[in-house]
Amino acid sequence: MYFHYYLPSIKVYAIIKKNPTTTDTIRLNRLCWFGHVQRMEGNRIHKRVLYMNLETMRLRGRPTNRWQDEVREDGRLVGGKGWKEKVHNRGGWKKLLRMARNCHILHIPME
Repeated sequence: MYFHYYLPSIKVYAIIKKNPTTTDTIRLNRLCWFGHVQRMEGNRIHKRVLYMNLETMRLRGRPTNRWQDEVREDGRLVGGKGWKEKVHNRGGWKKLLRMARNCHILHIPME
């Protein structure tokens, strides 16, 4: 005798959404690294490279997102308007990222 166990889709979704997705993890790690570099001294190579402006021509058509564009968007989602000032407080920034991970703030549904 076979029994078919039916699990409602709401419970399946809750089980799947318990852990952050790969995209959320990448976004959180990107913000974590950005905060780390922001708190560095101004003469460090990492910080100079982050704000380096290469005078190159971008290709025609839709411009591809740069790393800074992605960080700006993710930071706005996590920290609101004043997110760049929150980076300098290490404890507060880590708390903000932890809250974003636990609450799935960075999950953006596909349109």
